This record gives sequence, C-alpha cells and structure tokens, in this order.
Amino acid sequence: MTEQPVVVLVHGAFAESASWNRVIERLHSHGLEAVAVANPLRDVEGDAAYVRDVIAGLGRPVVLAGHSYGGMVISRAAAGDPAVRALVYVAAFAPEQGESAFLLSAKFEGSSLGEALVAYPVASGGNEFRIDPGKFHHQFCADLEAGEAALMAATQRPVTERALRDEPGQEPAWRTVPSWFVHGERDLNIPAEALRFMAERAGSRGTREIPGASHALAASQPGAVTETILEAVRHAGG
Repeated sequence: MTEQPVVVLVHGAFAESASWNRVIERLHSHGLEAVAVANPLRDVEGDAAYVRDVIAGLGRPVVLAGHSYGGMVISRAAAGDPAVRALVYVAAFAPEQGESAFLLSAKFEGSSLGEALVAYPVASGGNEFRIDPGKFHHQFCADLEAGEAALMAATQRPVTERALRDEPGQEPAWRTVPSWFVHGERDLNIPAEALRFMAERAGSRGTREIPGASHALAASQPGAVTETILEAVRHAGG
C-alpha cells in the first residue's frame, strides 16, 4: 500500500505561512497531513535548500505546493528529490532555466505590482520589497474583505530584490515531476496570460483558472486550491 503523502505548502512574497490556513483546514477534513513552510524569501537557492531540509525531516512522500514566488522555490527544491511526487503551482511562477520572477512577471502585460512596491535597503546588502499597505487590498487580494486585507498587509513578509532577480541555472523540477496549476483570472501580480503560458509549457496535468479571482488564491478560493492539491495527491497515491 502506497504511503499517504504529506502536503508541503510554500508561501510566496508578501504572504506568510498562515495564508494557507483555509486550505489546511480543508486538507485536514480529507484526512491529509499538511505543513506550511516559513519561506525565508531571501534567495531562490537558499530558500529551496531550506524547503529541502523540511522535506527530508518529514521522511515521507510529499506533494509540494507553492504560491507566487514560492513556485520559483519548489521548482528548485524538488529537482532530483524522489520524495516529491507531485507539484502544485498556486498563482505561481514555474520558471525555465535562466528565468527570474521579475522576468516572468513582465513577460506579458497586466502586472501592476511594480507600482505598489515600497523598497528599502537591508543590512545584508541590496534592497527589500513590501507592498504599500494602502495599496495591498487592491493589488494582492481584491476579492477579500477590507478588514482581512488590512490584516494580511500588516503580516506580509517582505522579499529581497535578489530573490526576485535570481535566475536558477538548473533544470526545473516540473520537467520530470507531474504538475498541476490553479490561478485567478484577475491576478494583478502575475498576469493570467503568463500563468496560462507557464502551465501549458510545463505540461500541466490539470489547470484551473478562477473567474474574478485575485493573486491571494489560497485565502479567497481555498476550495479550488484544495481540489487541485487533492488531484495531485490522488496521482501520488494518497
């Protein structure tokens, strides 16, 4: 009998691990174990190494899901790791070698993220970005209530410029690991056209585009995200 996989959830920039709460509740109702990783958001290689450590510590098969920049991380973290049985991209980047998050977000028109960012220097070198709290609701989660958006703006995790400009040089895991995609039609961070392009290029086993949905898909559309993850789990033998 195939061992049931653990669902490992990797948040992206301007979010945090609790952004997966509604998805985790639904996964638990299906009898699945889930772990939401606190993604460092410092650089792709280092963030991926941390996720690999979490996976190794579980000692179980894994379905790995990433949101937004988290897609950059899971594409690197899962490469060559037999524990990872499936990948789920939730409004997420699925990069090819040499493609950064900045490059992919600008590949098609429609992203207004650059206009919403606040940049400031950090002691480790370079700059860090966060979304202006006054613009967070419209930019990141327009389909959520204003009160919840304000809380998300206050708890957002900033990301370094280095992380968003990193261009992974290794073959991405989606070339060899089965992948699923779900995204919103009104994503203002990563244009829907870019998300469709990446899903098709990766040979997605199943793609959902949610009409009217924002970038904060795990919070605003947890049912669709959960169902996409469940499809990946069923494929993985869970």
